[in-house]
Amino acid sequence: MKRWLLWFATAASLLSLTGCGYNDFQRLDEKSKAAWSEVLNQYQRRADLVPNIVATVKGEASFEQDTLTRVIEARAKATSIQATPELINNPEAFNKFQQAQGELSSALSRLMAVSERYPQLQANQAFRDLRVTLEGTENRITVARNDYIGTVQAYNVLARSFPTNITAKVFGYAVKPNFTVQNEAQISQPPKVDFSAPAQPAKP
Repeated sequence: MKRWLLWFATAASLLSLTGCGYNDFQRLDEKSKAAWSEVLNQYQRRADLVPNIVATVKGEASFEQDTLTRVIEARAKATSIQATPELINNPEAFNKFQQAQGELSSALSRLMAVSERYPQLQANQAFRDLRVTLEGTENRITVARNDYIGTVQAYNVLARSFPTNITAKVFGYAVKPNFTVQNEAQISQPPKVDFSAPAQPAKP
């Protein structure tokens, strides 16, 4: 009899956890971690391209040094942030991370725009190949970010909705930070480049 009651109590507990979203929290939490890992993979892929891009562009003696410096500094800042799995549960750290990645996106976008002023650079096969690879990587980043955004939105709705918000409080499932609208606008905004100004020689 006692064994039957214990079994019944265990089964009831499991059913109550299922009904209040416990399993959904587990599923979405794992899904968000996997989506975040893919975002990081694509960001790392982009960061790995930067040294080759910079080295190729440096071959154009008159290329703007300031533009190259911004890319180098932005990459250094972006890669200096340790993107641990815990970062997606820390709004402040997450915000710093996305700001750094946004700055690198902006710096690379400007470099590509400025490169249009240099016919010899545009004719360089290595540079053209790197540019195509970078464009493909940026597309992958967009897809990975969108997947992450969707997963986190589903998780956060579960954490805020009744009665699953009770489960969230009991088990400590806090709302996860997400990519902000302001950040998305910053990344998608094309850089302003004055093509009417003459190209400046690189500083010695």
